[in-house]
Amino acid sequence: MGGALDCSPSQHRPDGQSSRCRPRGGERSQVPLTPAEDLTPAEAGSRWASQLTAINAAKLLTIVLLLVLAALVGVNDGRQALYLSLHISYCLWWLLEQWLFPERRRLMFPERVGPAGFVFALLFVGVLYSLPGLLAFLNPVPISHGAVALAVGLFSFGSLINASADVQKTTAKAMGAGLVSDGIWRRVRHVNYLGDLLRYLSFAVVAGNGWAYLVPALVLLLYLQRIGQKEALMAAKYPEFRAWQQRSSRLLPGIW
Repeated sequence: MGGALDCSPSQHRPDGQSSRCRPRGGERSQVPLTPAEDLTPAEAGSRWASQLTAINAAKLLTIVLLLVLAALVGVNDGRQALYLSLHISYCLWWLLEQWLFPERRRLMFPERVGPAGFVFALLFVGVLYSLPGLLAFLNPVPISHGAVALAVGLFSFGSLINASADVQKTTAKAMGAGLVSDGIWRRVRHVNYLGDLLRYLSFAVVAGNGWAYLVPALVLLLYLQRIGQKEALMAAKYPEFRAWQQRSSRLLPGIW
């Protein structure tokens, strides 16, 4: 979220942990990416929530917005019912996964954000990501069987990929593993992002409106930025990363 960050290997401590990730070209990141342990007391006071807490609040906001839409417009056809089912179940799984695997909270978005970053997360993740839902409820055309089949397939396969990747990495890290590069991670280095993108594509398919594809496009741009940052981190921290890099793709198997 926000502007591009400069997280080159020279800015990481010898233990592999990030120091300060500063925006390139003087840009100010919308959601500051500064680990809690690197903050001064004054900075800590202005950054009072983890980025994960902000995202969790945004997911809850998405659920509320979709339920309000359902109450105001009514669930009148299969398009609206399917959209509610897919998107709300996605948000609930996001929250449930942290309860089932509490150690993931330590690995997910530990950076601190202030009030501005918290509000930005609510607007970007909570409100903007609900756009396909609004378009689905405003679409008077009944959804086709082909669109249902495509959306359910994308959502199911994306959820399977994402959940498998998360569970494997969480389990491996809990057992003391370093670089996780086998199993579902063997051929795609950011396979969890691929699963997420498939789910967001499914929401756009259900919405049946070209504007709905703005959300997966924005998510892709965000992930491209994160991929660059994470690749630099892993290259600096793990000597075996280069070998994994040679035999795998970043996001799309066999393509990129």
